[in-house]
Amino acid sequence: MDFQFTSESVTSAHPDKLCDQISDSVLDELLRQDPDSRAAVETTACTDFVHVMGEVTSKAQIDMESIVRDTIRHAGYTKDEYGFTDRVRVVTSVHNQSPDIARGVDSCQELGAGDQGIMFGYATNECRNALPLTLNLARSLTGALTEARRSGLISWLRPDGKAQVTVDYHNGKARRIATVVLSAQHDEDVDIGQLRRELKQKVILPNLPAGLVDENTVFLINPTGRFVLGGPAADTGLTGRKIIVDTYGGWAPHGGGAFSGKDATKVDRSASYAARNIAKTIVESRIADRVLVQLAYAIGVARPVGIFVDTFSTSLVDDSRLASWIQGAWDLSPKGIISEFRLDQPQYAQLSETGHFGGNQAWEAVSEDRIRELKRLVWKK
Repeated sequence: MDFQFTSESVTSAHPDKLCDQISDSVLDELLRQDPDSRAAVETTACTDFVHVMGEVTSKAQIDMESIVRDTIRHAGYTKDEYGFTDRVRVVTSVHNQSPDIARGVDSCQELGAGDQGIMFGYATNECRNALPLTLNLARSLTGALTEARRSGLISWLRPDGKAQVTVDYHNGKARRIATVVLSAQHDEDVDIGQLRRELKQKVILPNLPAGLVDENTVFLINPTGRFVLGGPAADTGLTGRKIIVDTYGGWAPHGGGAFSGKDATKVDRSASYAARNIAKTIVESRIADRVLVQLAYAIGVARPVGIFVDTFSTSLVDDSRLASWIQGAWDLSPKGIISEFRLDQPQYAQLSETGHFGGNQAWEAVSEDRIRELKRLVWKK
């Protein structure tokens, strides 16, 4: 089958990603002082205002304003002409976790799930990191855009930016890159012709596989011709609004829950990481080419109430047998997931900046014992 597929990515200074980083920076500091902290922290940001809100139950004592301002500076909003800097007004509206929710979590020895919900994990053998090619390409462009600004390679770049890559597929394999969209915030006086030339030569072409770019590849670079005002000065940011960027670039469904600002008793985060580990284990065992795993939970209940596997007709084992095997091969209670992947440790601000999957995260490490078990399952079929 021939088709086109598109994924996008945003820079770490995109207003929504900035809010993700603030929320996760708060969580990291809570966990640094108290690994048993409970948190569900949301952030919104606009021109001269950052509002941090949510529920926190912790022994930690943190300086919320300092965390917000440090994160803004790290993202690159350091000049008055950007319209948004670390001198913004910071408002905090935080209260303790609802006792009704806490009761559901704490009353179960294995820790009950912090809420009901459905979480998805996905893996594919298309790329070495088991992520989709289109997402990897879009991420590589936004990463290169940020590095070009921070290193001074392109002097007129400002922090905000985003990328989108469309790939033509033939018989399920990537054939060519059809379209590249790159939008980069820039200084007032840069010429649009210079901007497009430099971004193409210094950011785009060095970070795309040459074999997939041809004479018909379309490059849409700052399509409106002007992107001076950006970041929260131009577009209100909100935690959790880039969940597809955070996950699989649109190749897999999403249950709707965001990651950032949530401790790991919230299965929106922990079960999504576990589902990714399961899917990646199946792909790396070479049992299937593509795998989607769904885990469903009920509030206050430790174990999943449902496990679904779809290998898109690429598996050597029936999907139902894989689902049954998963139940015995992983401890999918919040306590089990937290223990296996060390989710009570501060690590989350970097994830919200660079990506939750495909790196050196603990849930990206596949157990050789589980791969051997899975291969025995194939031999027994």
